[in-house]
Amino acid sequence: MKRRDILAAAGVGLAATALAGCKEESTGTAGANPAAEQQTFNWKMVTSWPKNFPGVGVGAERFARLVDEMSNGRLKVKVYAAGELVPALEVFDAVSRGTAEMGHGAPYYWKGKVPAAQFFCALPFGPNAQEMNAWLHRGGGMELWEEVYKPFGVLPMACGASGVQTAGWFNKEINSVEDFRGLKMRTPGLGGEVLTKMGGTVVNMPAGEIFTSLQTGAIDATEWIGPYNDMALGLHKAAKYYYTPGWQEPNVTFELDVNIKAWETLPADLQAIVRAAARDVNGDMLDDYNAQNMEALEQLREQGVEVRRLPDEVLARLKEVAAEVVDASAAADPVASKVWEQQSAYLKRLYDYAELNEKDIYNIRG
Repeated sequence: MKRRDILAAAGVGLAATALAGCKEESTGTAGANPAAEQQTFNWKMVTSWPKNFPGVGVGAERFARLVDEMSNGRLKVKVYAAGELVPALEVFDAVSRGTAEMGHGAPYYWKGKVPAAQFFCALPFGPNAQEMNAWLHRGGGMELWEEVYKPFGVLPMACGASGVQTAGWFNKEINSVEDFRGLKMRTPGLGGEVLTKMGGTVVNMPAGEIFTSLQTGAIDATEWIGPYNDMALGLHKAAKYYYTPGWQEPNVTFELDVNIKAWETLPADLQAIVRAAARDVNGDMLDDYNAQNMEALEQLREQGVEVRRLPDEVLARLKEVAAEVVDASAAADPVASKVWEQQSAYLKRLYDYAELNEKDIYNIRG
């Protein structure tokens, strides 16, 4: 059997599995067109990432490749880097209006349009990747996510996870809470709102602008993702201090956005293949980050980068402010309030389990 036939056969098996899983995890959007079962589709995917960027960018390319292979070429997805078709932070809008059938980005990038989106992405001092995935796929999170995006004509899927990030790169030392006052920092989402409440100024920008802004002093600090991606951007050449832990983003869930009208033109087996490919990338990206962050941090240390831990008093205050910010952000929007009420109750149960079991193992082995 030829490799392409093997992949096609595997795709059928994965599709059947995904269809069964879809019933358990999320009803999605029904209405696939049976007449399209032998039709071929050529779709565009816009992304928030530089071309072939490690981790997130490569993950989007992997998704497109998997879909092509599993569908035996019936669904081809052309991936566009940030700025090639639309700007990095306009991916959601492009999918919503049908400029592209698909998009790949981070939900908190469109919090101005969809305030509840950031609750599916990253919470300061919140869930790690495993906990977020448990809530999304077993705790009702995906159903809520679909409900939130449906008015915009967009179907979301989890399609990548960063794992625990770092606190970021600073050209000013952080020795006390007062050091955040007047700090200009690139940091998105709820973490950015915490920085603002601490007296700092948030400057949001796509990846391609971060290095120059940090080097020229347009910003004093930035967080991006972690050692793997940070080194790829050259941030260690533009800042003096590298701080941990990533309190603002214990994990970032990246999303696949699909235009609902386009989705409804796909036959059921191709819909299942899209879901299966998204789930594959969701796990594979986390594996990639765990492995690559370890190696990148070793290389950064060899190059003389000083890795510092934020002081305990600073982390304690950040945690207090983060709780206030998350509650206020949820209360300010009725949809976000609904999401946070359900999410926080489920996460509380996950945290109780981690406290009882996982935390002890980390402490003992450390």
